[in-house]
Formats: sequence, C-alpha cells, structure tokens
Amino acid sequence: MESHTIYYDTITRLTTAISQCKDPEDVALITAEAVKTAFNAKGCCVFLVDRDTRELGLVASSGLSREYLEKGPIHFMQNIKEAKDAVPIAIYDVMDDPRIEYPKAAQKEGISSLMGVPIISHDKIIGALRIYTAKPWEFSFNDITMTQAVALICGMAMDMCRMHKGYKTSIEILKNMRGKDSFSSNKWTPFEGVPKSVDQSICDY
Repeated sequence: MESHTIYYDTITRLTTAISQCKDPEDVALITAEAVKTAFNAKGCCVFLVDRDTRELGLVASSGLSREYLEKGPIHFMQNIKEAKDAVPIAIYDVMDDPRIEYPKAAQKEGISSLMGVPIISHDKIIGALRIYTAKPWEFSFNDITMTQAVALICGMAMDMCRMHKGYKTSIEILKNMRGKDSFSSNKWTPFEGVPKSVDQSICDY
C-alpha cells in the first residue's frame, strides 16, 4: 500500500506542477526531478527525438554528471527499437546488455541498472524517459506502470506547451500584419468592429 501511495503522490504532484508550465523544457526538467525523487534513483533523463539525425537529444536531466551526459550521441533506432510498440526496456546489468551503447561510461558513472520508456504523443514516439540506479534493480510491474504514466503525462504536457507557443507566435504575426495601432488595447467595446452605416443615422444629429 505504501508504494501505491508514493506512486499516486508522485503523479499528483507532477501533474499539478507541469500544469503551470508554458515551456516544454520546464516540463521535462520537472519530470526528471520528480521521477528521480520518487524512485530514489541515481538519475533520470528526458530525451526527445531529433527528426533530422534520428538521435535522442537530451532535454533535461537530474542527478547525472556532465561528463556522462556528454558521452556521445544516442541513436534512436538502436535504443528504442525494442520499445516501438510502447514496450518499456528494463536492464538489470548495464555491463552485460548489448543495448547499452556506452557500458564503460555507465560503469564509471556508477550506474548499475536502467529503465527506459518511450514518450508517446499522438501514437508516435517523440522521445524517451530513462531512470538510472546505482544499485542493481529489478523493476517491478508497478515501477514500470508508474513510469509509463509519467511519460504519457510528460508527452501531453510538452505538446500543450508547443501549441501554446504556436498560438502566441500566430498572434504576434497577426499583430504585425495588421499594424500595432489595430491592437493598441486589449479591451473591446460592444460595438467595436461593427461597420458604420453609410446612411445618416439619428445618432448623427
């Protein structure tokens, strides 16, 4: 029951925090810190797929050294192919698994186990959420389920932030096209924008 309470509390706090974010990077950072804290893990990272290079680009991290984070590119097709059907990857021993691209760097960092789940938006994998532990860890079903839920929330929140940014950009473009004078005030009167009649009105007398 205690673990279920921790998972519920983590998701509740995370959802509350990211609901106030307007930047995708803020969402990623809050997610990484929340997951690391919930699992008492060594570290957590959020990656997004670069559409051009097909590599996972680091967006946010918590608990890991800069040296490890800059170890080299992470290739999307090699690392996420096992998760293409939204199936998470759990690695008990990073030194004895062919899916790890940089095992020596992981050993130097003090990483023993790793779990990665895809971040999905609109049925497409847009990134990955990864948890790193210092001690060997057999991730339970509840661990995996909670992490998948967090990744889903993270993906939806980042999409909402992008939409918000796009909306603001569209408004700015519209303002520039119509001229600043047209948007001198944010307040509108009931008759603003209503065409004036060409015929003389009683109001003109």
